[in-house]
Amino acid sequence: MVITKTILILEDDLKTLSKILSRLAKLEEDQPFYFSLVVLTDYIQVENYVNKNPKAKFDIILLDRDCKLAGSFHVLNLEKFGPEKVISISSVPEYNEQIKKRGVTKVIPKDYQYLDDFADKVVKQIEEIVRKMPLIED
Repeated sequence: MVITKTILILEDDLKTLSKILSRLAKLEEDQPFYFSLVVLTDYIQVENYVNKNPKAKFDIILLDRDCKLAGSFHVLNLEKFGPEKVISISSVPEYNEQIKKRGVTKVIPKDYQYLDDFADKVVKQIEEIVRKMPLIED
């Protein structure tokens, strides 16, 4: 049996994505499971493929705010997926504060000048979360 942990990444900046993905690949080498990743780069995809999908299920969600279509990834239905699964990764403090008001407690502000440090922090947080998760759900 293959054990996976599913991560939804809502991020439209490819440079940021590449840094996070390279670190996730390294982390996966040290785990007894595999990561199943869903990456969406605009809010319309979130509305159509995530919010409206009754079978959508994620263990962790990385949530930026802005997307290149001038919309917001904050359209994500937090009540459906649970704010405890979300790590807010916006570079704008106001947007991180907005999502905290919706119950999200894990925030790692993105800093474009220090993307490597940011990606390290994000993957460290993911590692802490998955280490507390059961390998197999009941």
